[in-house]
Amino acid sequence: MAKKAKLKKNKKKSQKRESKQRVKIYRFLFKIMLILVISLAAYIGWCYLTMPDIEKAINRTRQPSTMIIAENGNEIQSFGNVYSEVVPLDELPPYVPDAVVATEDRRFYSHFGFDIISFTRAMVVNLWHRRYVQGGSTISQQVAKNLFLTPNKTIKRKVQELLLAFWLEYRLTKEQILTLYLNRVYLGAGTYGIEAASQKYFQKSSRDLNLLEAAIIAGMLKAPSRYNPIASEEKARDRAEVVLDNMVKNDKITDEQRKNALKMKIGAETSYKVEGGRYFADWVYSEVNDYIGERDSDIYVATTLDQALQERSEKVLKEIISANKWRNVTQGAVVVIDKWGAVKAMVGGVDYYKSQFNRATQALRQPGSSFKPFVYVTAIENGYSPDDRIYDVPINIKGWKPENIDKKYYGEVSLRTALAKSLNLATINLSEQVGRSKIIKTAKRMGITTPIENTPSLALGSFEVKVIDMAVAYASIANGGYAVWPYAIQEIYSNDGYQLYMREQDEPNRILIDYAAEEMQEMLENVITNGTGKRARLPFFVAGKTGTSQDNRDAWFVGFTDKYVAAVWVGNDDNSPMKGVSGSNIPAQIWQKIMQNTN
Repeated sequence: MAKKAKLKKNKKKSQKRESKQRVKIYRFLFKIMLILVISLAAYIGWCYLTMPDIEKAINRTRQPSTMIIAENGNEIQSFGNVYSEVVPLDELPPYVPDAVVATEDRRFYSHFGFDIISFTRAMVVNLWHRRYVQGGSTISQQVAKNLFLTPNKTIKRKVQELLLAFWLEYRLTKEQILTLYLNRVYLGAGTYGIEAASQKYFQKSSRDLNLLEAAIIAGMLKAPSRYNPIASEEKARDRAEVVLDNMVKNDKITDEQRKNALKMKIGAETSYKVEGGRYFADWVYSEVNDYIGERDSDIYVATTLDQALQERSEKVLKEIISANKWRNVTQGAVVVIDKWGAVKAMVGGVDYYKSQFNRATQALRQPGSSFKPFVYVTAIENGYSPDDRIYDVPINIKGWKPENIDKKYYGEVSLRTALAKSLNLATINLSEQVGRSKIIKTAKRMGITTPIENTPSLALGSFEVKVIDMAVAYASIANGGYAVWPYAIQEIYSNDGYQLYMREQDEPNRILIDYAAEEMQEMLENVITNGTGKRARLPFFVAGKTGTSQDNRDAWFVGFTDKYVAAVWVGNDDNSPMKGVSGSNIPAQIWQKIMQNTN
């Protein structure tokens, strides 16, 4: 009995100890949970306290615009996210908001600013793919983000986005939130709001949109730059078909209406072509703030662009490349400047709406033999003359055995002849005699901004350059040996006429010995009359140089007249070889047609 009592007593003590341990664990967990809750509440409170001024943001109607103006006073392009008039929801055809809600937030009218179903579905999909694939934001959250917050993907921004969505749902009706969204959302091509987009893409008011156009607008919300009809009408229509399917699923239209909508015409016109100079305008716009800093008012930017020359440059480049697609040449770029760097025309590609990448200022391509003038001008500055003799003979530099294009050797030739015939071996011999480091310094002085590797092949342009840099470098030969910096902005002034910036003429800075520049002008003229540049001939003074990189991947013509300097490049974005295209044919032909009637 005593033993039994003792066991019972020990059991109670053990249970009591276990109970105390559980209490301690529960208390510990409670403290942790309390700390987490307090921390979360504090973080949410901090997010709330650091939110932007809601009233100020909601009353903002527009951002400052920038109008880029050509030399003749015509508008080239306007930037600036200007919002058009606010169109009330009840003035739009009912299928316009229906298309947006069916695509962006089909439970918009039933949730309280946060859709737990869409959020959970998006989380599952993203976790499954291990990357961001699908979003779960409501229209209220998108309004909060677009109106009040930055696009940075941080936890703080997401918390503030949710808080603001709740605030919007509390303060406004669903119709007001949707109206705000439709009139503020970005819809591509610099347009904000449904009215601006409708006018831009369809040349009509949003009040007159047909069902297909409404579906296109709604479809753009996913990726405005990709699905707008200027960028690609085919992609815009394909995306609109998805929107119409969603509307059928949500019982907003019938399948018969969907079929009829797909047959509808879009826009008052079918052409989206606008005046040229878009690459130029983008380049100018990217530099405006460097001149006047951030601003909160509209500005006008007067530029150096010659509109007639710009339009001719675009037309010629597109037509000649289109006619030679069988040669596997698909892209090109042109820069025309005057002798002191004023940009008169700039074409960054054959089709701006298919690709906004500016090949005139951003692409890096091998210049081939168009780099050879840097070798020859360096030689002249170091005591050589155009009539001095150099050897065009086989070369073996540590196993590297370059050849001339025609596989021939010309023996002893003059510098003038070597440049005119674009002899590789003679030029490499000259480069090694003069010194590669000196040639690199000359190229940098003349305007080449990209790295130049000190190797024997630099004489053949085996490194990469920008098209605009080549135009600038040749300009220093054309103007007699002075430094050139490319520029486009002449004057900037505010909407009320107040001058914010005016270009001042810099004092000329000599970078080449005067006789070196003069002798190079004569040698490059000889390239046109007796050498590889014959296709660039005109009935007035022309000087220039052809260039072709290895395997015909890049082809160039860079040259000048008494008035202008122009660089032309053709090739392919994927760097694939062209068929029989060299600097002496297509680029020279393009250059010649652009420079006609410019004397």
